[in-house]
Amino acid sequence: MDFKIDNTDANARACTIQTAHSTIQTPVFMPVGTVGSVKSLDSYDMTTLLDSKIILANTYHMYLRPGEKTVKEFGGLHGFTKYDRSFLTDSGGFQAFSLSNISKADHDGIKFKSHIDGSSHYFTPEKVLDIGYALNSDIMMILDDLVALPATKERVKLSIQRTFEWAKRSIEYHNKMKLSEANSKQNIFAIIQGGTDKEFRKISAEGLVSLEDFDGYAIGGLSVGESNKEMYDIVEYTTPFMPKNKPRYLMGVGTPEDLVENIQRGVDMFDCVMPTRNARNGTLFTTYGKVNIKSSRYRLSDEPIDKECDCYTCKRYSLGYMHHLFRAKELTYFRLASLHNLHYYLNLMKKAREAILTNKFGKFKENFYSKRV
Repeated sequence: MDFKIDNTDANARACTIQTAHSTIQTPVFMPVGTVGSVKSLDSYDMTTLLDSKIILANTYHMYLRPGEKTVKEFGGLHGFTKYDRSFLTDSGGFQAFSLSNISKADHDGIKFKSHIDGSSHYFTPEKVLDIGYALNSDIMMILDDLVALPATKERVKLSIQRTFEWAKRSIEYHNKMKLSEANSKQNIFAIIQGGTDKEFRKISAEGLVSLEDFDGYAIGGLSVGESNKEMYDIVEYTTPFMPKNKPRYLMGVGTPEDLVENIQRGVDMFDCVMPTRNARNGTLFTTYGKVNIKSSRYRLSDEPIDKECDCYTCKRYSLGYMHHLFRAKELTYFRLASLHNLHYYLNLMKKAREAILTNKFGKFKENFYSKRV
């Protein structure tokens, strides 16, 4: 991976990440393709209509179904999905923690039961990387010990200790495995934990950074029920402990406002299911705030979802038509709504980058909020 800072505007950064499969300009939003597919969209939509340079696939889900060995037979995620740009795969720790009926972390990893058939499984730091190698993801998140909040200080302390120990095992294993030509172009990111405790965040960040060989660093364990102010405070506190010369990724965040606020605090990369999930449930993001397409007020509207949007959907279809599709439970709605919401997110990142490059991020943020209703 090559990483370059193109410009900074206060703490906001415009960077370029080069992987084996694409050039990624930051700030970047990564659409979530949990099971190797961004819901209701295909590789043509993601490349030609949205021009997304990187998407996220889920280690836990791909491991359980269809299985990483099956994906490897097709040439990894790129061959399997026909999306030929970059993939980031998460650690699977969150899903093992949240989706299984029984999960338990111990010194060596996480034991969990499949949400599909109840079968028992065990993720270790090495196992998670082996899955990533088989999937051929460009960026692999290493296994971390996720903590549900609120949690006791003792549990958070144990979490950052385990996360550090698993990180040491991960980097040692990866350094050995990437000697193989097949794995040499894959990259790994460490995940900073610590809940909403600033001292634990500092300890976690400094410990992981001391391991040096990671290609990037993520802030995990946020957007799990804490207030927006708490999230912003923790990100603002944590980013100064992260290397300037490597990508910074805030996992699982979030709303358009969350993205703008955390770009200002020095974050480069984001992912969230919100654009596609909200689209399916009838909420569309626009320059002027959210549109509830269920509302009868849109039944006769011949205007686009967003007058300032040039996405595939807004250039062709009206609010009235989208309202009809949703009410009729027509499957076409899911695709058109998802295309719009993802275009909105990706375009927001593009505009933020342009503002950083011209040292006008403050004005960009002011303009962003001035149009929200």
